[in-house]
Amino acid sequence: MSVTRLFLLTLFAMLSFAGNSVLCRLAFRQTSIDPASFTAIRLLSGALMLALLVHFRPGGATAAANGYRGSGGIGGNWPSACALFAYAGGFSFAYISLTTGTGALLLFGAVQATMILAGWWSGERLNLRQASGLLLALTGLVAVMLPGLSAPPPGAALLMLSAGIAWGIYSLRGRGVVDPVGATAGNFFRAAPLSVLLGAALLAQQQLDGLGILYAVLSGAIASGLGYALWYAALLGLTATRAAAVQLSVPVIAALAGLLFLQEPITLLLMLASAAILGGIAMVVIDRRPAV
Repeated sequence: MSVTRLFLLTLFAMLSFAGNSVLCRLAFRQTSIDPASFTAIRLLSGALMLALLVHFRPGGATAAANGYRGSGGIGGNWPSACALFAYAGGFSFAYISLTTGTGALLLFGAVQATMILAGWWSGERLNLRQASGLLLALTGLVAVMLPGLSAPPPGAALLMLSAGIAWGIYSLRGRGVVDPVGATAGNFFRAAPLSVLLGAALLAQQQLDGLGILYAVLSGAIASGLGYALWYAALLGLTATRAAAVQLSVPVIAALAGLLFLQEPITLLLMLASAAILGGIAMVVIDRRPAV
């Protein structure tokens, strides 16, 4: 893969990840759509986009004729779909109250911390620098939630942390999958009915809005479906360390987009917490050993 192609794939994927935060926040700031409906429309749109990508890629039509089974078709499983649903639901409900940058910071901090701690639990040991970095990142997450004038609502912050943990679990379950795009499509198809059931349970609170629906479709089809597919393509040219490190750019992009599109302030607390969380995670994931 050429350097230019890898750069463009990675750039679009990071913009897509940040775009999910921006689109969700735009929907709740500028429209009346409710979070359950936003989640359902996002997952349904993502499922349809991913199904189209699976169908029209080389060998996709043959897989479709065989019921989308096996390599090249739609796979996935229910445990991963439940983790995806928990992430998408918590993400939407949290962004009712969180600013774009704070939400993205909590989300990606929790994702990385979950994956790092899972690795430690499975026997991967951290050196002194990595352990110090993990402690610094966790301190930053706690600092974001400390009571104060610029602290986010604790309920929304906990929801976003839960969404990040769910996404971390989803990511861990997806490691080693032969066909990540097909598996993601299957997981979206399984998670979508769960979100519809959530919407039915909260039917009394349902509010649909044309612009809100558009934001949800863009979030699902473009920022999620297409964005995830391009990210998996980029991963073919990235080491695990570089893949983890490049994701640290997402909260920064999201915060700048929140400032640009929503006029959200970038507070001193957010800047200090961002430095602690992103710097700490970088200390853990960036391997300083020379390549051999």
